[in-house]
Amino acid sequence: MFLSRELLPWRRPTHGAQALAGRLLSSSSPHSYTDDDPPFTRIPKSPPRAPSTPPPPPPPKPKALAGNIRPDEPAHSDLPFDFRYSYSETDPAWRPIGFREPTRFSPFGPGRLDRPWDGVAAARGGGGDGEGVERSREEVLGEPLSEEEVAELVERYRHSDCSRQINLGKGGVTHNMLDDIHNHWKRAEAVRIKCLGVPTLDMDNICFHLEDKTGGKIIYRNINILILHRGRNYDPKQRPAIPLMLWKPLAPIYPRLVQNVAEGLTFEETKELRNKGLNSPPLTKLTRNGVYVNVVDKVREAFKTVEVVRLDCSHVGTSDCKKIGVKLRYLVPCVPILFKDEQIILWSGKVNQEHSVSAQCTSRPQ
Repeated sequence: MFLSRELLPWRRPTHGAQALAGRLLSSSSPHSYTDDDPPFTRIPKSPPRAPSTPPPPPPPKPKALAGNIRPDEPAHSDLPFDFRYSYSETDPAWRPIGFREPTRFSPFGPGRLDRPWDGVAAARGGGGDGEGVERSREEVLGEPLSEEEVAELVERYRHSDCSRQINLGKGGVTHNMLDDIHNHWKRAEAVRIKCLGVPTLDMDNICFHLEDKTGGKIIYRNINILILHRGRNYDPKQRPAIPLMLWKPLAPIYPRLVQNVAEGLTFEETKELRNKGLNSPPLTKLTRNGVYVNVVDKVREAFKTVEVVRLDCSHVGTSDCKKIGVKLRYLVPCVPILFKDEQIILWSGKVNQEHSVSAQCTSRPQ
């Protein structure tokens, strides 16, 4: 159905209506295009570029200083002894038959020490003045401590919760341990040393090397606990220069400890002694990193009645078993004839048997 134009006439807006609509539109928009004052600055789409100049070349990077461990001058030390990894667990009289690494690789680092490394030790140059060293040590120690002073120091440092403690393990008195002791002596008069493992077989040897290499004095010794005093006149500013070892050198190769046939016996007699030792009850059982202070005395007592002794070293380790056998060989003395399944078989030897027989004969009443 279509309507005629007369029924739906289109009203044309008058002039007043147009003016009112313009005022409404202008009031609805807060900013007009003619008066534009925004609170920010418009950023042009393509800002003008500054004249491009090539950046300056970066300075040449210096060579990595962290990887360069060679100093300008090698370190010098006036200590009157050869530098070794371990002083208490090695004997200068033992000469190796081979090395597991080239001897030109010094554990002190390339060019860091003025002493040559021969694979075992860094020998000091020159003869040295032994009397002068002993005199300077006596000057540092000063007058002997009184009983009251010793008791006071022992009460302060002997407890297990002492903060001035150094643990001495199977390496014994090592070279870097000397530096640790002097570092403790900066702020403390003494240091507590707890000894564990193979070195405890010979505590006298440990005490000797601690006093000889550091210049201190052992004022307390109880089983495996030591207290090392620095001396009355010790001055930390005049401590000796001790160059540190950067890594542990590989142990040299020494002659075989256990021979196929024991000296003075035949092969059948050696085999019989080994079987006898394996079937005998163990004299004692050693634990890993234990305290072996009484082992030497026990072995000596056992050899008065028997000729073969077995030591049970379960969980101790093959390396520590061999070190124990080497120490007992010279401390007892005796002859190690077998290392098997962490068991050590020791033979008293013909010399000890002759001594025991002569002692029994002299002890009998006439």
